[in-house]
Parts: sequence; C-alpha cells; structure tokens
Amino acid sequence: MTSPKLVPELYVSDIGRSRRFYTEVLGFAVLYDRPEERFAYLVREGAALMLDQPADPGRTWLAGPLEHPYGRGVNLQIEVGDIDPLHAAVLAAEALLLPLEERWYRRSDAQLGQRQFVVQDPDGYLLRFCQDLGSRPLPRGGG
Repeated sequence: MTSPKLVPELYVSDIGRSRRFYTEVLGFAVLYDRPEERFAYLVREGAALMLDQPADPGRTWLAGPLEHPYGRGVNLQIEVGDIDPLHAAVLAAEALLLPLEERWYRRSDAQLGQRQFVVQDPDGYLLRFCQDLGSRPLPRGGG
C-alpha cells in the first residue's frame, strides 16, 4: 500500500477498546502497531488513520485539554466500495449517529452523489462513511 499524503492521528482514551471498534465494527485492518506505545496504524480500502493512547506527556501534542468528546468540530469522510455491510455492522453495534442517506453536492457545473452515514467512535470522533454514486448535471436553475 502506498502511504496516503494525509493520515489523521486520533488520540484515544483506551487503545484496546478503540482498536476493537475500528477493526471489528468498522472493518479496518491493523497495518502495524506498537502495543508498548499504545499505538496502531489502521487501513481500510486505501484510507488510513492512526490511534494513539497518550502515555508520554513529552510526546503528546495538544492545543487544549483532552476532554470527551475528542475531535470536536472534526468530521472525517471515508469512502468505501459497498456501504451496506458496514452500515449493518454499525447498526448492530448501536454506533450510528446520523442515518444512511443519499446526498448530492454541487461542484462547479455538476452534482456529485454519495450514500453516506455518520458514526461516532468511543471517544466521540465523527466518521462519515460514503459510497460514490457518480455525477449528474445540475438541475435547471443551478441548485
């Protein structure tokens, strides 16, 4: 796998709980980890993220207090090939925040479509999973 140009690193309160959630519910795989540092690098269909349970105050970069929910104001979009099995797993885990929907977003002279839902992880991070529906011309009137 080629390394993505942007890989979010999420601080977590319990690396074991977060690792289980991301792998067992969301379908990520552990590319590598450093259990002694409470760190895991996860991948899914070309997307990557890192989980890190802060242990060494000298190696923790925070702009403010780390309070739940972590990641306030951040919504990470992750594209998947088939959203239905993932949606079913999230429903079974009772982790759904916003229901599955079809949305079309304007870009220049076209609309880009996706099926999407939002899940909240154990530390409060918001993850928007989406499946591409392609593009279509703007309707008359530009909306």
